[in-house]
Amino acid sequence: MTKWLPPLLAVGLIAAAFAQNGEYKPKRINKAIELLEQGQPIYYTGSHDGTEGSFESGKRDAQTFADYINYDMEHAPYDIKGLSEYMKGLAAGGPTKSGHRTPAVIAIVPVNGTDETTVRANAWMFQQVLATGVHGILLTHADTAGAVRAFVEAVRFPMHQQGVGKGIGEGRRGAHGSSTASRIWGISPQEYNQKADVWPLNPNGEILLGLKVEDKYALANAAEVLAVPGIAFAEGGPGDMSLSLNIANSDPKMAEVQGKIFEIAKRNKIFFMGIGQANAIERIKQGYMVGSGEKTAAAGRQFTKREMPW
Repeated sequence: MTKWLPPLLAVGLIAAAFAQNGEYKPKRINKAIELLEQGQPIYYTGSHDGTEGSFESGKRDAQTFADYINYDMEHAPYDIKGLSEYMKGLAAGGPTKSGHRTPAVIAIVPVNGTDETTVRANAWMFQQVLATGVHGILLTHADTAGAVRAFVEAVRFPMHQQGVGKGIGEGRRGAHGSSTASRIWGISPQEYNQKADVWPLNPNGEILLGLKVEDKYALANAAEVLAVPGIAFAEGGPGDMSLSLNIANSDPKMAEVQGKIFEIAKRNKIFFMGIGQANAIERIKQGYMVGSGEKTAAAGRQFTKREMPW
């Protein structure tokens, strides 16, 4: 498994990624994973209004400032055709300034991780979004370890064995989405099957799985939830957490809750979201590795001396 790297520790590792002419040469399909391996924080963009779902919007977003795009189908319509067109647009509008075929795309589907049965019954949604060529999935309301195990197993091909018998079972993903996803990634279906696994559990994997620990049930089970193998990043979901705890977002208790989840994630070598414009440098120093917004990204990239173009 890839070791946890403080943001500034691995800056020197990226020099080898440059050719002599100064052009960046991507080493991975998933831009976000490549940055995290270098010890660099990643920055995302995305809306909750369902405006992304077209070829033209994908073509436009191919040149986004962001390292990855949150594609929301939790609060926006579950529209696989729209997502598929969007992914095709991203590929047509690429490559990114860093030379990656597309920005990474993390899909949020309308499946809550309330329990194992719920996740297994809705696992078809994970398979459908992966077939469009997305680079990861974010599970909302990750309340129980059983639900998270079912999530990880649902997105993996059974031939990938890292972690099997050590906290998770064998993968259950079927083969028939590989042909469509591989075209977005620009590789053969056979290569896709090898690369489409969860990172960092599989060091060669190109799929990022994330969790929202965003209610009192997930908070109570956070130690078990965040210990399940196969998860790369997490967030505390402050909006829903404040509703669940029935306290204002500004209540000091909210900061304590977010800090508790962050510390559990860090112990489990899970990258945590929480870098904002007002606290970018402070949060990066603390070890937060995921942020949002163009101004946040500009400040963070300058501070960590990021060399990958954006």
